[in-house]
Amino acid sequence: MLNRSRLRVGVMLAGVLGLGSLVIGCNRAADNGKPRVALVMKSLANEFFLTMTKGAEAHQQEHADEYALTANGIKDERDLNQQVKLVEQMIAENVDAIVIAPADSKALVSVCKRALDKGIVVVNIDNKLDAGVLAEEGVEIPFVGPDNRQGACMVGDYLAKQLKAGDQVAILEGIPTAFNAQQRLLGFKDAMSAAGMEVVDVQSGQWEMEKANVVAAAMVNNYPDLKAILCSNDSMALGAEAAVKAAGKRGEILIVGFDNISAIQQMLKDGHVLATADQHADQLAVYGIEFALKILGGETPADQQTSVDLITAEKPR
Repeated sequence: MLNRSRLRVGVMLAGVLGLGSLVIGCNRAADNGKPRVALVMKSLANEFFLTMTKGAEAHQQEHADEYALTANGIKDERDLNQQVKLVEQMIAENVDAIVIAPADSKALVSVCKRALDKGIVVVNIDNKLDAGVLAEEGVEIPFVGPDNRQGACMVGDYLAKQLKAGDQVAILEGIPTAFNAQQRLLGFKDAMSAAGMEVVDVQSGQWEMEKANVVAAAMVNNYPDLKAILCSNDSMALGAEAAVKAAGKRGEILIVGFDNISAIQQMLKDGHVLATADQHADQLAVYGIEFALKILGGETPADQQTSVDLITAEKPR
C-alpha cells in the first residue's frame, strides 16, 4: 500500500473562503498512514466538474484502503483568487498530492510551485498549465488530459458536413487565458478553415450559460446570414441555443458544444444541438489521482493523453 507518513492537524469547514468542499474517507486528525490527495477543480456550478467529483468519490470508495480524498471547487470559474486560496489551504493542510484543474493556465502556476516546494506532488488535469510560465518558475508539472484542439476540430468537422463552403459561422470561446479554451478555439478554426467557412465573429462567453446567451443573441442579431455557432463548452451551447430559439431561428443556426454534460443530451436527441465532445469527466480526475499515487509510490510516469469522443444524436455516449 502507498503511504507517506505524516501527522495531520486542523479542521476544514465546508464553504470556507466561499469555496465548496467535500471530504471523502479522511480522518481530520490523522490519515492512518494513507496518503491524502486533494482534488482542486473549477466551478462546481458547472455540471462537468460535479461529474468529475462523483467519479473521484466513487474511485476513492473503491480504493479506501489506498488513499484519502479531499475534493474542492470554486463557485465562480472566473474567481482565480479563490482557487489560489484553495490551493494554499491544501498546502496548509499538508496534503500529499494536489490534482488540479486550474481556472487559469498562468495564474495558478506560482501557487502550484509553492506546493511543490513543500514536497507536495502536483498533477495538472483538464486545463494545461502554461509551458512558458512553468519554465520561468523552473518547475515541471505533469499533465493528464485530452487533446482539446483535436476534440474541437472533430466537432467542427462534423458541423462542416452540414454546411456549405462560404457559410458564416461564429465561435463562443471560453476564458481566453485558459489553455483548453485556446486549444478549442484553434480546433474550431482549423475545421472551419479546412471546410472554407467564414468565421465572422469570435467572442468569449466566459464558460457561462448566461453570458453566452447575451453574446450569442448579439451575434444572431448582427449577422442575419449566420449558419452556426461553435461553443467551447456545453454550458455556453445551452445559452446560445436559447438565444437562437428566442430569435426564431432553430434549424437555421446550428449549435455545437464540448463536454457532453447531461443537460445537453436531450438537446442532441431533439436536434437543437448538433454535436458535442465527451472528454469523460467521470474518469478525468480518476486518471489524475492514479497518476499522483504512482508518483507517491516512487514512479515517474510520463504525461498522459486521455480520450475525447464525438457525440451526436446518431452516436450517443
